[in-house]
Amino acid sequence: MQSYEYRPVDPVHELPLTETLLRTAFPDAVHFTQEVLRWQYMDNPDGTVVGCNAWLEGTLAAHYVTIPMQANVNGKLEKGLLSLNTATHPAHQGKGLFTKLALATYERAAREGFGFVVGVANANSTHGFIRKLGFSLVSPLRAMIGFGPLPVRKADADVQFAHAWNPASVAWRLRHPAYHYSAKAEGGRVLVLSGRKQFGARYILGVRDKAELQVELPHEPGSVLRKVWIGLDPAMSWAGKPYVNIPMRFRPAPLNLIFKDLGGTGRVLDPGKVRFEAMDFDIL
Repeated sequence: MQSYEYRPVDPVHELPLTETLLRTAFPDAVHFTQEVLRWQYMDNPDGTVVGCNAWLEGTLAAHYVTIPMQANVNGKLEKGLLSLNTATHPAHQGKGLFTKLALATYERAAREGFGFVVGVANANSTHGFIRKLGFSLVSPLRAMIGFGPLPVRKADADVQFAHAWNPASVAWRLRHPAYHYSAKAEGGRVLVLSGRKQFGARYILGVRDKAELQVELPHEPGSVLRKVWIGLDPAMSWAGKPYVNIPMRFRPAPLNLIFKDLGGTGRVLDPGKVRFEAMDFDIL
């Protein structure tokens, strides 16, 4: 009978093996490079990676990680985790390794004072996070496509949960080694644009205040008429705006926001009070 050993992820010494496993499990995911993993796991100003590996006779069989983040939750700054990379080698699938690695990660995180885990799951994985790992489904993310300016955020909106970015974490996020971004001023704020498009529309990574964006990005020349914005935000009202929510059947991978409380109180998030956009997770 196979006996696996479970150990915390060691980002300093295990990046080459981690890259090999991720590329084996996801051969089309060309962004899984050691440079990207180092950026995710070690360069994050909010802290180094928190995760667990499964080993069998010196072979890396499965891998799961979260990365630290900060969020304003019910008016208080709290440290939490963003669920990120997971992979099981094809030869070791069907043995429940992911569930064991995730639970070990969350137990360690709770001991270390992290208050929550938040993640974005596709339609295939959402059920497993909820049924096996105790996550709650917050809401499917909106994917708004349309023309013209994005809605201006209302200052008096009731926001229960929002990623707490600061100049250092914003600068780190925008140094993604595999993706490149540009900036466009719009209505006293800055839109961070991804190079990716859907239906001829540019993806918006995030909407930032000028004071928060203390990093040099190429200026986007000309007008950016067609845009796609992904996320949730109670401060943005789409009523009367020439934008529509892309139907699920036309999306490459419908995305669900999920949340797990690590403090033992069973907190859940109100989807109508959550601010979360593409910049808050690693998709663009």
